[in-house]
Amino acid sequence: MNIIGIIPARMSSSRFPGKPLADIYGMAMIRHVYLRSAMSDTLGALYVATPDKEIKDYCVRNDMRFVMTKDTHERASDRAAEAMLKIEKTLGRKTDILVMIQGDEPMVYPEMIDLAVRPLIRDRKILVSNLMSPLKTREEFSDPNEVKVVVDEKGFALYFSREPIPSEKKGARDIPMLKQVCIIPFRRDFLLRFNRLSQTAPEKIESVDMLRCLGHGYKVKMIRSDFNTYSVDTPKDLENVKKAMKKDRLFREYHKGKI
Repeated sequence: MNIIGIIPARMSSSRFPGKPLADIYGMAMIRHVYLRSAMSDTLGALYVATPDKEIKDYCVRNDMRFVMTKDTHERASDRAAEAMLKIEKTLGRKTDILVMIQGDEPMVYPEMIDLAVRPLIRDRKILVSNLMSPLKTREEFSDPNEVKVVVDEKGFALYFSREPIPSEKKGARDIPMLKQVCIIPFRRDFLLRFNRLSQTAPEKIESVDMLRCLGHGYKVKMIRSDFNTYSVDTPKDLENVKKAMKKDRLFREYHKGKI
């Protein structure tokens, strides 16, 4: 199967402008994501998709594949789809599965990508999947930057929210609290179909793309991951990542400098 990874990245984050190029021990955050994702045995190729010259120039200097995209996309999935079609046109070969890897997950592990793609390889009925992992603290559970997810008995998403779900008042302490981890494999044709669907009210309210799938009657397969990863939404998050990175076994494999 032709499985490619795309890391959407833009400089104009409202909460953390310039986030993709934020420095983590001498290299930009986007490079950490790229180097770690490239270790996946599942991906045949990996690209950064960006509308920004600064990110393009960084990719050129550091031998990272990239695709330039429009600067009008509201959603990462739109950017990923545009990049995929450009790659297909250049290579003359269609993609089977596109894995969208968020550029603000600098501690992504390659095994997480393999884990997320596996259900689509094994079952052709599955159109899209997401990783999920346990929320470890009450602070995370209340943090609107962490997207919470509730799943059914077969592991398909019931709802995503930035609010604490399920309700603590109704017994959430007895139910695993789970968050979405943004490694999202799509089947090629479903990604294009997904981007033609109208946005739903819950998607707009929660700012969570996957609610468009649920709103239009499509299932999202969730796969549990027990890897400790940290997304970066704020400068404070970046400092937390730096502390965690010092103890990370994968970091030592690709980073040869001193910290």
